[in-house]
Order: sequence, then C-alpha cells, then structure tokens
Amino acid sequence: MTVTAPKTDAVLLAASDLARSVLEEVAEPGTIGAHLGLDLLEERLGMHWFECLSPGYRGWRWGVSVARVPRAKVATVCETNLLPGPDAVLAPEWLPYADRLAPGDLGAGDVLPYRQDDPNLEAGFEATGEEDVDQMAFFELGLGRPRVLSAEGREVAASRWYFGDHGPMADIATKATARCTTCGYFLPMAGALRATFGVCANEWSPSDGRVVSLDHGCGAHSETDMDHPEPASVGEPIVDEFAVDLEPAQRAARDETTAGDEQPADAAPNAAVPAEGEQPVEAEQLAEREQPDEDEQHGSDDPVTD
Repeated sequence: MTVTAPKTDAVLLAASDLARSVLEEVAEPGTIGAHLGLDLLEERLGMHWFECLSPGYRGWRWGVSVARVPRAKVATVCETNLLPGPDAVLAPEWLPYADRLAPGDLGAGDVLPYRQDDPNLEAGFEATGEEDVDQMAFFELGLGRPRVLSAEGREVAASRWYFGDHGPMADIATKATARCTTCGYFLPMAGALRATFGVCANEWSPSDGRVVSLDHGCGAHSETDMDHPEPASVGEPIVDEFAVDLEPAQRAARDETTAGDEQPADAAPNAAVPAEGEQPVEAEQLAEREQPDEDEQHGSDDPVTD
C-alpha cells in the first residue's frame, strides 16, 4: 500500500494574510512574528504557523487552522491556537494530588488516604468451618484482615526487592564470597515469598532488619573468614630513666631565674650597695671595718692602771 502525501492547496496557502489578520485580534500586540509555513493536515484543511515573540513563551508558535469547502476559492478560519514547538519550554507533567506522594515521603504523623481499589490488595480470607483450611489461612493468608496482598501485589513487591539494594545484583552482593541462603543469620519468610526471600538478623550487616533474597550476600556472612597475617615482631621497649626532656615553658622560666641571680662580672663579690646620699665603700675598706682589732682579738698583756 502506497501512502501519498496531500497535494498542496493553493487556496489555503494564499490565506496567510487572512490568518494573520484574525490572529491579531486575539494575540497580545507585538507577539506575532514571521510566517513559518503551512501544514496541510487533511484535504482542504491546513494550519498556518507564525512565530511567537512573547518572552514567556520561548519556542512556542501561533497556529491558525483554515479550511475550504469543495471547489471553493475562499478559505475560512476555523480556530487559533498557541502551541508548543519542538524547542518549547514546558511545565512538568501534571500529576493528580493522590499520586504525588512518592515512596519514602511518609513521615511521623502522616496518614495515607484510603484506596478502595488498590490493585496490590484483595479481600481477606473468610472462615470456611474446616479446621485444617482455616488454620492454614490464619497463618499464611492473614485471617481476620479485611484485605491481603493479591498476586499482583506480591509480584510487584518481589520485583522491587529482588532488583533493589538487597538483591543479587547489588554491588555488595556481587563482591561477596557467600550467599544469604547459607548464612546463620538468615531468617526465611513465611508465605508465598518464602522460596525467594528472608530477613537478615546480623547487626554487622548493612542489610540488618531488611528483606534480602536468598542469592544476596555481604561480607558479614556467618561462615566466611579471612586470612589472618602473622603479627609483626616488635622488640622490647627501652626506657631511659636518666634522660630528662625540658619543656619550652620550663626552660624559659629557668633562664629568667638564672638571669636574675647573676651579677656583673666587674662587681666585687662582697661589694655593698650604698644607701641614698652615702659614698660608695670600697671592698678593702669594708674588709678593714669588718676585721677585728688585733688587741681585741688576742687580748692585752698590759695591766690596766688607773
């Protein structure tokens, strides 16, 4: 089947001035730019494009659709539009308020709205009266709960867990030497997901308290070990009890004390410091004053006469 493009319509192509005149009635003054051409949408129906010069609509285009009836020589304007072009700046896609909350956004005190038609849930199991069936349902299917996971809900959860950070493709699992299925800290799950998932109970593992796949793994596996190198030989420490290290503050204090006790080199060792208004006393004179009289020292043999 060969698809042929619509032929060029000379009447519609010549209606560019008509399209501009109609557009000037609805557009903001000064925002209509050059004519960008005509797109023939269908037979006898086309769209004239004009450049939009408004600063707030960069990359947008004015569009005016024109049409004509068969064998008519005059075009008629259908509608005017301001539409985004391939390089237009667009706002983010609008999301309903009910879909704006993402996983992980729920905080303390927040409450999610009730979803009547949740595809991940289905009606809970009702008692049948048979003891074996009801006991199994109470343990596996959650007897007494209004709704439980549906098959679709289990599949969505299993896919999210298996291809997440605690599945076999995680970086820590690809570098591990053993898998969770042989780890003593692995707690199998109950129910339909038991064959694929369990819970990690190892506080040293980054997956502690989280759902992990049986083929996940980490370096905290209970049965793995590492090479223990021989400790380096270190000799007995030698303590020099006679060595003394002076700290800078103690050394400075000692230097100040020594400087205060030193005397000038040319000063006599027994020189006395004269009081204010007295003449200095030479060392020899001071020695003579302090030396006792010879008679007083040895006593006199002459009798004392009156």
